[in-house]
Amino acid sequence: MAANGNQKLKLLYLRKMLAEETDSEHGLTMAEIITRLEEVGISAERKGIYRDIKVLREFGYKVETIPGAPVQYTIDRSGMSLAELTLLIDAVQSCRFLTQRTSTRLANQVRELASPREREQLAKRVHVDGRVKRQNESVFHNVDTIHDAMRLKRKVSFLYYKYDVHLEPVPQYDSKLYVHTPVHVVFAEGFYYLITWSDNQETFVRFRVDRMRLVQVSDEKATRNEKIANYAYEEQKYQSFGMFDGDPIVAHLRVLPDAMDVVVDRFGTEILPNVLPDGSAELAVSVRKSPQFFGWVAGMDGHVTICGPDKLVDEYRDWLRGLADGL
Repeated sequence: MAANGNQKLKLLYLRKMLAEETDSEHGLTMAEIITRLEEVGISAERKGIYRDIKVLREFGYKVETIPGAPVQYTIDRSGMSLAELTLLIDAVQSCRFLTQRTSTRLANQVRELASPREREQLAKRVHVDGRVKRQNESVFHNVDTIHDAMRLKRKVSFLYYKYDVHLEPVPQYDSKLYVHTPVHVVFAEGFYYLITWSDNQETFVRFRVDRMRLVQVSDEKATRNEKIANYAYEEQKYQSFGMFDGDPIVAHLRVLPDAMDVVVDRFGTEILPNVLPDGSAELAVSVRKSPQFFGWVAGMDGHVTICGPDKLVDEYRDWLRGLADGL
């Protein structure tokens, strides 16, 4: 390749080497840049490279300098630090919902945002306990179709299945298509859920997205009403357990010191505990009353108890008696 035969490619080669070989902590010196250009048959001098770097910056590339002797030049490829890329990969790899194949593919795509040096540091594997083995890739297609319906303000149609005692999927609703207004897609408890509005029932209904089949955008226009418009606000106000519905209520809990971490994990740090002389605390939390909430309290083995309101305490006792009677 002639020494001056590819001057028109110099800018592209400069951008390529900065993108592939540098990161926020490691750059290329001016001498290294000139040497690498010469290796591909392009002669260069400092003033010309300064002009090229200015052009890259004007075009929008974040060409930065690392102070030192000599100065190093870097390019921000992703806009994210190594710590942020690590966080993304850890989140992808630790998600129980994803199949192993999907988890690996997404993690590799995130790694491509990093420099070669950073990729070596990102080449680790997170062990995931209890990854869902029956999950399938159709979930992502379903979620995309649902979002398309919401964007187009259309209803969504689908078949819905539940497993019987033989672990066979059984179609619900007499094998007929559900045609509902999609309201919200939620990722909770390791699964995607679709919250819909049912015109027939005049209420909200939840569906597990991985149990939906033949998901399509319907020709019917989506229903619009005040309840749908206010749904997101209502869901944020009250804590649900396992995506199960229940009447909203403010529950008063008594929490022993060794259970406070678990309570904070569930309800956050905005709760206002009233510390009692024995070291325990009473606090009020907004929840949706359900057997799943009662089951969570029972599973705390006395370290968390319901102390009010009185009606809720009575309902919890009746629930416990009903369990005992069934033994």
